[in-house]
Amino acid sequence: MNKGKELKDLNLLDRFLFDEAMEDKEFLEKVLGIILEKDIDLRHTPQTEKEIRRSTWNRQIKLDVWAMDTEGSVHDAEVQKKNTGNLPKRSRNYQSLIDSRLLMPGEVDFNEMNDVFIILIMPFDLFGKGLYQYTFRMKREEAAGLSLMDGATRIFLNTRGTNREGVSQELVEMLRYFEETTDERAEASGSETIRWMHDKIRSIKSSEEVGIKFMNAWEEKILERQEARAEGLREGILAGQTEEREQGIRKMIELCRELALPPEDTAHKVAEKYRLEQEAINRYIKQYWND
Repeated sequence: MNKGKELKDLNLLDRFLFDEAMEDKEFLEKVLGIILEKDIDLRHTPQTEKEIRRSTWNRQIKLDVWAMDTEGSVHDAEVQKKNTGNLPKRSRNYQSLIDSRLLMPGEVDFNEMNDVFIILIMPFDLFGKGLYQYTFRMKREEAAGLSLMDGATRIFLNTRGTNREGVSQELVEMLRYFEETTDERAEASGSETIRWMHDKIRSIKSSEEVGIKFMNAWEEKILERQEARAEGLREGILAGQTEEREQGIRKMIELCRELALPPEDTAHKVAEKYRLEQEAINRYIKQYWND
């Protein structure tokens, strides 16, 4: 979250506002409808910041917005403001994690898997072709027009496209609105849907409850960063202390060897100064005595 921004200044590419807006079932239906160019009817209220992982010990992934429509298709919508250099493979990971949760335990018919749409919205051109929309489905390389038909679709949307090939004017205007979520951009749009969206956004930004939530979220981010810095500092201090202790033990053993003290006397002196267990002393003597 950007410390310099207030709630009123957020755009839909800012994750907080994106999540707040997409929690509205009708809002997400309209966004998906413009992207997929068909009416979308969601079964339930969308889930934002949905945690998903294969097991408790695997890396946690949080999906920005997750929803299922009445036809059973799963929709994952994400905003990404920075090009991290790994977005295609990240989308693959999102898809694999979602796929892993689609079949009930014991189900052996893979045709029961839902269709999945992974949608990433970005203010940069990931593939450098100037397109507003890049849609990927599995196809055979050797024969044009032959699709794998596995039900998986990944869509990368570029708010700064220049080539309108294959996309609607309404999608172009919505993508621009995502990056510039302002009265001026909404009023300039010829889309009644986008103007409807803007009314919802204005309501969100003027909500006292959302304002408090925004401040709390910002404070939580600050605390997380402070805790991370403190933990890093603690680990650095401990690492420094450990390294200093190791060097001290080594120097003491080397000095005892130079003074021609036997290993047994050296071990006693090291144990006395550093209060080590016999096993640790033996290890140090073995490690440093013949260096």
